[in-house]
Amino acid sequence: MSTEAGPAIRLSGLRKTFGTVEAVAGIDLDIADGEFFSMLGPSGSGKTTVLRMIAGFELPTAGTVTLSDRDVTRLAPFERNVNTVFQDYALFPHMNVQANVEYGLMVRKVGKAERRQRAAEALATVRLEGYGDRKPTALSGGQRQRVALARALVNRPKVLLLDEPLGALDLKLREEMQVELKAIQREVGITFVFVTHDQEEALTMSDRIAVFNQGRIEQIGTPAEVYERPASAFVAGFVGTSNLLTGTTAEKVLGRAGVFSIRPEKIRLNGAAPSIDEISAAGRVAEVIYAGPATRFVVDLDAGGRLVAVQQNQQTSSADVAAMRERPVRLTWHAEHVVAVPVSEDPLKGE
Repeated sequence: MSTEAGPAIRLSGLRKTFGTVEAVAGIDLDIADGEFFSMLGPSGSGKTTVLRMIAGFELPTAGTVTLSDRDVTRLAPFERNVNTVFQDYALFPHMNVQANVEYGLMVRKVGKAERRQRAAEALATVRLEGYGDRKPTALSGGQRQRVALARALVNRPKVLLLDEPLGALDLKLREEMQVELKAIQREVGITFVFVTHDQEEALTMSDRIAVFNQGRIEQIGTPAEVYERPASAFVAGFVGTSNLLTGTTAEKVLGRAGVFSIRPEKIRLNGAAPSIDEISAAGRVAEVIYAGPATRFVVDLDAGGRLVAVQQNQQTSSADVAAMRERPVRLTWHAEHVVAVPVSEDPLKGE
């Protein structure tokens, strides 16, 4: 990634209101050239509205959108060097794959021979060589999504915007497409801006993530930074399982006041006695959620509050773990895995 010529996208003071509703409440954001950047947040958090303002489908109430040092705030979508891929694919059912991919080039009056060559290259990029004569109805959901991606890439945009493009796919196919999409982005080297409400999806693919909440960005960082060092209680709860110790519970368990996050996979259930650099808390298993490779234990602490611990099912079965329900347990974790969460307002806001 190179930022020498300025960011691929710069948003400055970006706001959008719909009547009395403030959908985007003042966003400042730089996205680097060649970056896979995800905008993550719940429904209504403002992420899709920001994407639509970058694309030109919505005009900002205030602020500016700059693409490669060019102010495009008031330009129409076709005047911006961006393309958008949507969840519903938006393919023309009466055209074959080749014609779908060529369509944007035909509108731009690109010659037939060049259209054919560029469409073939785009289909090869998304691993669909030899599919040009098929109709979209003859393709799987993942293949249709890749055709939509090829149609966007064939125009060679500076920025590709993806609005929850994998949301209509089943879990297995979505996971496969996550890997494919990241590989394609590395191969073509252009900036991808990806909107999703799926935390695992954002963590899997992104170079950086912006976590949205109520029209604002709560945190921007790498997947590891956002997950391991959440900047707010909302981020701690939304990106992964919410595991917060607060108030008197924090004072009893940790010996200090504040709001603290511990990720479920960092917690050991029973086992060896805690070492000098570990913290432990007694409790009772309130719920057991068996999920094949791992089990989630919801534990009500004797000190008050509740924590979730995740245990890999390396030598246990569903019957083994189900027997743990209502049993007393001791949770143990390393002190270094306790993260103090900054609190500027209600720590549970947005949860």
